[in-house]
Amino acid sequence: MKVEDFDFELPEELIAQTPIEKRDESKLLILDKQTGDITHEKFHNIINYLDKNDVLVLNDTKVIPARLIGTKKDTGAVIEVLLLNDKGNNIWECLVKPAKRISIGTIVSFGEDKLIMECIKVEDEGIREFKLIYNGILLEILDELGSMPLPPYIHEKLEDKDRYQTVYAKNIGSAAAPTAGLHFTTDLLDALQEKGIKVLFITLHVGLGTFRPVKVENVLKHKMHSEKYSMNKDVADTLNEAKTSGKRIISVGTTTTRTLETIYNKYGKFVECSGSTDIFIYPGYKFKAIDSLITNFHLPKSTLIMLVSALATKDYIMKAYNEAIKNKYRFFSFGDSMFIKK
Repeated sequence: MKVEDFDFELPEELIAQTPIEKRDESKLLILDKQTGDITHEKFHNIINYLDKNDVLVLNDTKVIPARLIGTKKDTGAVIEVLLLNDKGNNIWECLVKPAKRISIGTIVSFGEDKLIMECIKVEDEGIREFKLIYNGILLEILDELGSMPLPPYIHEKLEDKDRYQTVYAKNIGSAAAPTAGLHFTTDLLDALQEKGIKVLFITLHVGLGTFRPVKVENVLKHKMHSEKYSMNKDVADTLNEAKTSGKRIISVGTTTTRTLETIYNKYGKFVECSGSTDIFIYPGYKFKAIDSLITNFHLPKSTLIMLVSALATKDYIMKAYNEAIKNKYRFFSFGDSMFIKK
């Protein structure tokens, strides 16, 4: 299976640069994964395609302002650091540019020494581990010095930081938003629950996988970066009951999907747990945890388009993407949405 199989031509003007004014006014393409039939909707009408027996699972991770611009202590060279993974004891795994300037012992200063980072480990592909030195509360310092780590294809300034958070974001730790959830409003979530739909939350902190393209020609040789997840007992019990009674489990986003599939693969059911996952889902994979998926439109040749192709077949996904392009859907993080339904 070749990466080129998942390529498609996307006009640059369809890459969404800013969030739509009202979250739930985005377009929604509904794809029947069994027939390939396509329907066009507005996202707030998703409620009409869900019934009271459905279970909706969302990722409640919260993005930290993880992008920092500092200077090397010895030379004054400008260094960009993206905090990716909190390893404990103020040690963070980071993505650095330009990485060639950072070796073990290099010290980078931010905000006139409000935050100092010392490199303690060098890894491949621009990854470094830093020891963070500061006084006070790190998140308050990041709020002051950091910015939202928007993907590289977004060139516009984000005026409102909260628009790169879901309305239910709670557990701090992500380097990127679980963007399928950006379409939901508090009112829409309330309406879904009033209809009888169970709304559940898991956590997966989005890390390097979001920023890493697939660089190998053969899909099977790609290695996913590990990301931390957790699920509580109430959520596990509700999901197990849904499985037993044949209710539809609808995942919001690829991050939620990867968490649910990881847990089900490991335990044969849903359990209260936390851990790390590097699961890579591509065509041929048999889904065990989820039935349907709400997701955005993804980058060509990305692991995300491979995941949705595993759920609805590559032919149906490419047909849906072509239809979305024809109908001027907005793509990627701030773009429109797709519901792959069973």
